[in-house]
Amino acid sequence: MIETARATYRDVMREPVFRTLFLTRTLGTGASSLRILALSVLVFDRTGSPILTALTFAIGFVPQVVGGTLLGAVADRVPPRPLIAIGFLLDALAAAALALLALSVPVGASLTLLAAVAVFAPVFSGASQRLIAEALTGDAYVLGRSLSSVASGGAQLLGLAFGGAVVAAAGPRWALLAAGGCSLIAAAWVRLSLPALAAVPAVPGSAVGQSWHTTRLLLADRTVRRLLLVQWLPGAFIAGAEALIVPYAADRGHGSALAGAILACAPVGMVAGNLVYGRLVRPQARERLVAAVITGLGAPLALLAAPVSAATAMVVMFLAGAAFCYSLGVQRPFLDALAPAVRGQAFALQFTGLMTLQGVGPLLLGVLAEEVSVGVAMAAAGAGAAAVGLWWWSVGGAGTDRPSERPSVGRRRMAPRSTVSGA
Repeated sequence: MIETARATYRDVMREPVFRTLFLTRTLGTGASSLRILALSVLVFDRTGSPILTALTFAIGFVPQVVGGTLLGAVADRVPPRPLIAIGFLLDALAAAALALLALSVPVGASLTLLAAVAVFAPVFSGASQRLIAEALTGDAYVLGRSLSSVASGGAQLLGLAFGGAVVAAAGPRWALLAAGGCSLIAAAWVRLSLPALAAVPAVPGSAVGQSWHTTRLLLADRTVRRLLLVQWLPGAFIAGAEALIVPYAADRGHGSALAGAILACAPVGMVAGNLVYGRLVRPQARERLVAAVITGLGAPLALLAAPVSAATAMVVMFLAGAAFCYSLGVQRPFLDALAPAVRGQAFALQFTGLMTLQGVGPLLLGVLAEEVSVGVAMAAAGAGAAAVGLWWWSVGGAGTDRPSERPSVGRRRMAPRSTVSGA
């Protein structure tokens, strides 16, 4: 049964647990963007290598597979307040270490440090999303996830925009220290503002064993698997198209300045799409329109295969970014499909797949562009997004399995969910 009661963004922001997580995550995401930008400048200054500079941007994606599949249970086994605070503190220490050591250690050591920190990112994200699921219910939960997406996109955009100014004015090492300071503030904020919450009682055995076992159960559940795939795949195609904007603009003669403007339209579209769609469309309509939104807003990427104007390309990328609002129609079914005791790990797995495929998508489409052309690769991105929408429509969405026919995903082995005090 779909809850028809509509919430507002104001209702969501009144929840103190969500408000703390929202504000600290926004600060942490902006700090991460600044850290990556500053380190990229340092790496390029030292090596002059475009490949190593690009690798600096991408190195944080793939290692998350390890954390999401082998450490995801930690998000349920450890109390969330110290776990989330440790996540921000780890980011702060990494930024400080890079600022102090980046010029005296090999570039490979700096990239290895980034990869090591990325391994734990799904655990901290899973713990945060589990708290949001416990603090907010019904449509408020969906709007909470919408605000989280808006904050992520906005913080990345502002972090990169202001980061460029900080790097130019103070240099990359001071920018790294500034990023570390922001993460340190977020860690202290979480420690002082979140209530002391209990972890879900863990089953016997190691966290790695529990993580691997539960990951297999989650992926074996047809409904959960479909809901994960529909959250992972569109982002891979859209991120792949974004990664090709610079060579696309060069191929069309638009120039680097317009390439930046075209690229910026995607996060602007994501922010606008989430805010407008979440506020104006009713909960049940969001769930019915998932396939239509993915297809209708993702497919126009194929237009970039033609020699269109820069203004048209901006509109297409805006629509592609706005297409991410489809996920608002998936959040409630995904939450309902999970056993409460493994929600932290399930959110960690969802985050892992999303980040990994957004790293793999640009790589595969980049290879395709090398073999054929940028235009054909852009057409493939649009066709891929449309295919995901048509697939979701053909399978009837999340499916209609009766609870007795679905795997337990650990329900018999794990304790009931904990509650958020004062929420």
